Amino acid sequence: MRQSRRKILALCHEPRFADRPPSQIVPRLADEGQYVASESSFYRVLRAHREQQHRGGAAKPTPSVPQRHQATGPNTVWCWDITFLACSEVVGRFFYLYAILDLWSRKIVGWEVHEREAGEHAAELVEKTAWREHLRHRPLILHADNGAAPTAYTLKAKLEVLGICPSHSRPGVSDDNAHMEAWFRTAKYRPSYPRRGFADLQAARAWVLKLVRWYNDEHLHSAIGFISPGQRHAGAATQVLAARTSVYEAARVRNPRRWSRTVRQWNDPQHVWLNPAKDDPSPIESAVASARLLKL
Repeated sequence: MRQSRRKILALCHEPRFADRPPSQIVPRLADEGQYVASESSFYRVLRAHREQQHRGGAAKPTPSVPQRHQATGPNTVWCWDITFLACSEVVGRFFYLYAILDLWSRKIVGWEVHEREAGEHAAELVEKTAWREHLRHRPLILHADNGAAPTAYTLKAKLEVLGICPSHSRPGVSDDNAHMEAWFRTAKYRPSYPRRGFADLQAARAWVLKLVRWYNDEHLHSAIGFISPGQRHAGAATQVLAARTSVYEAARVRNPRRWSRTVRQWNDPQHVWLNPAKDDPSPIESAVASARLLKL
């Protein structure tokens, strides 16, 4: 053992320092005119000798793990949230956009705009959307953050009646509902978004209606093979992507010298994770792997 390490351990073992962390030991030594090592060196030596551990009566902090869900088809996992839409007529007044996104297809399956944020509005929206998607008492997970409306008793009671399993983000964590946050960003960065706000509630609802129609039926989503969320939700993705592959195969036959490798694989992911782990494949990697298995 090096002499400096022995000295650090000897100091930490002294009765006056035995119950103090290095952050308390180092400045006290400096007050005595001593410099032995940096604070980080004290911690490193203590960890190396398994003498650095949690102290005090409080429970040892443990890393929080987000709720993870896998969607393997439409209407198995939904995400929802609320965002502000500014009013141009009254400073400080906002309208509230409620939106529900299907994790697997990325389709906005339900939305409403109201003048206030309330659990009653959320419960009504979820019930309407569940009936429209024919999900009465079918397995479904509804993920949201920990805001007032998502955790309201009215919504919890409605979910229990509908047989929907609630899921929530970790407290204080802003990216556990990333798909909804990404959709809100897409919405508010559209060229048609009124930067000065909406004149009234009817104007806000009309704009959101056009946005949802564009997003669901025209927008080609990069995470699902560049097809529209509406196509994927309706089960038309396989046919659309197969037609694209045929176009590319025909182009290679006409001019094979342009293709040094195989043609582009137009695949849609069959498994989508909410809060994936670091070692989980991305949606596109999952789609490519599925396509390779089908060729074997």
